[in-house]
Amino acid sequence: MGDSGVIDWGFAARSGARLAPSGPKMTRYTEDAALAELADASVRAEGPVREVTGLADGLPVPAARVIDRPEWIEAASESMRHLVSVSDDGSDEGSSFLGGKPGGLQAGAMLAFLSTAILGQYDPFTGPDGTLLLVAPNIVAVERSLRLRPSDFRLWVCLHEVTHRVQFSSSPWLATYMKDTVGVLQDGADEPMSDVVARLTEAVRARGRSGDDGGIIGLLRATQAPAQQEALDRLLVLGTLLEGHADHVMDAVGPAVVPSVTAIRQAFDRRRTRKQNPVQRILRALLGMDAKMAQYVRGKAFVDAVVEQVGMEQFNTIWTDADTLPLMSEIESPERWTARVLG
Repeated sequence: MGDSGVIDWGFAARSGARLAPSGPKMTRYTEDAALAELADASVRAEGPVREVTGLADGLPVPAARVIDRPEWIEAASESMRHLVSVSDDGSDEGSSFLGGKPGGLQAGAMLAFLSTAILGQYDPFTGPDGTLLLVAPNIVAVERSLRLRPSDFRLWVCLHEVTHRVQFSSSPWLATYMKDTVGVLQDGADEPMSDVVARLTEAVRARGRSGDDGGIIGLLRATQAPAQQEALDRLLVLGTLLEGHADHVMDAVGPAVVPSVTAIRQAFDRRRTRKQNPVQRILRALLGMDAKMAQYVRGKAFVDAVVEQVGMEQFNTIWTDADTLPLMSEIESPERWTARVLG
């Protein structure tokens, strides 16, 4: 890829692995036990998740990959390469100002930071059936810092991540929809910088007049042309739905299969809202991590409300196709989605 103007994702993976902090200290016995228990928990979580959601009935249960931080960075780099750097004819393409190895270094630094925060992730873009990733050192670090029962916390994490696997495996069109939407965002990257700056300037002025700073996502949206703004909104809504649905399922399943679920939820919610030092706050904002935390809250409120009103079977109409996904305005007003989609 070199100087062709695209991010060198192989270099990103290598540099990120070198930059990633080492995980918590574990004996070989403790590490092997954690790996085995997480692999088992990812399988045990599948049954309760399918029962509560009514999704993926009869589909096979692929094995999860239980990995360390460098392995997660490598997997994330590969997934990003497939998602944003490959054109329809299979050739590498890129329109970002971050090109080749300089871009790879910056992407690697970003992935190194994220590699300490990711507990698990379902990647729908690798392998024939997608890949469920569980980052063992991060799970162990959190359960130690929050003083949680390891076996319960590991299963609790798997309930959330397995829900993502069930979402995508039961609705194969979701991965294509996500990739196509990201492609729309890429289409606007060659736009003249003067147009981008003009929109950003006007957005900053408007926020100054209204007293609303809009956050990092609001400013990012303001730099986009109308088609890209719509694509970004679709991605934000999809992420909100997926995360909220997973949190809803995790709480619905939890009491029956995770004895200490109440203590885990309370400790984890406190962790999500705790104060960070200024550098951490800046990094989290730039990487959209705070926006992702908001997705859990807003998405779960939406799913809770719809399921309470119409039940899970009717809620599952949401996975039919792109037209049945919620609109941005419907996330805060679930009854609008119910009226539009279910009549």
